[in-house]
Amino acid sequence: MSGGNQSSVSEFLRLGLSRQPQQQQLLFVLFLSMYLATVSGNLLIILAISTDSRLHTPVYFISNLSFVDVCFSSTTVPKVLTNHVLGSQNISFSGCLTQLYFLIVFADMDSFLLAVMAYDRFVAVCHPLHYTTKKTHQLGALLVTGSWFIANLNALLHTLLMSRLSFCADNTIPHFFCDLTPLLKLSCSDTHLNETMILIVAGPIIIAPFICILISYILIACAVLRVPSTKGTWKAFSTCGSHLAVVLLFYSTIIALNFNSSFFHSAETDTAATVMYTVVTPMLDPFIYSLRNKDRKGALRKMTFSKIYSLEILFLS
Repeated sequence: MSGGNQSSVSEFLRLGLSRQPQQQQLLFVLFLSMYLATVSGNLLIILAISTDSRLHTPVYFISNLSFVDVCFSSTTVPKVLTNHVLGSQNISFSGCLTQLYFLIVFADMDSFLLAVMAYDRFVAVCHPLHYTTKKTHQLGALLVTGSWFIANLNALLHTLLMSRLSFCADNTIPHFFCDLTPLLKLSCSDTHLNETMILIVAGPIIIAPFICILISYILIACAVLRVPSTKGTWKAFSTCGSHLAVVLLFYSTIIALNFNSSFFHSAETDTAATVMYTVVTPMLDPFIYSLRNKDRKGALRKMTFSKIYSLEILFLS
């Protein structure tokens, strides 16, 4: 039953996070709080960078990552919250494919931007005197634009391949969002082409940035260990600290989700890992980046005080 979308399924049923009413209430409050923290935290980072010219040096990268984190979280969480309010776990077939498309785009962008930022840290630590010549605005724009292009192309490929599959009887997704692997397991048609494209295209798109990050930090570590002074070593490590924390948080959950052994594999561990990389990681990223950087903390304080002062002037007038 290949060729053309012969699906008799008009919608999917997502099991969500829990079937217990008491737990659902708690999870609703928890997810709503985390989503509000994600949106407000990342928007503050974007505003701080856009209003303070001193923070424009890491060209586009952190503000793009904050934008991607907001979009990544917005792809899944609002639908979960809406379904809880409406008392329904259903999602239409077209809505499921749309969610799948944007999930792939923003997951790929997270991976690409972390790799680009690792290269940025490598140049800053290993070639500080040539940083401004090696990392120009044109190069930054090219890297970000290329990342968006590849991410959208990859998402379009897998979404189109998914749309040609047939879904006959079972329409229950054991997750709180539509993802590639659960959908392929539900299909009653031949998924060989989809699985092949995942191995040939999707796999390298995730693995290649991780290898770039690994190589960058190996070179950074070698350069740092050659620094004679303890103060210089600490300064070099602190330059990379926030980015390395985000990298470990993002890839540890991806590895736990995709390379979990069959002995430890369970629906609960899968759900915990997906919550970590789709909800928790986007929420924690702005706190990691802002709390470990004096310039960004200063910019956030300056922006906050200026807004308060403006409101006071407006109120008094």
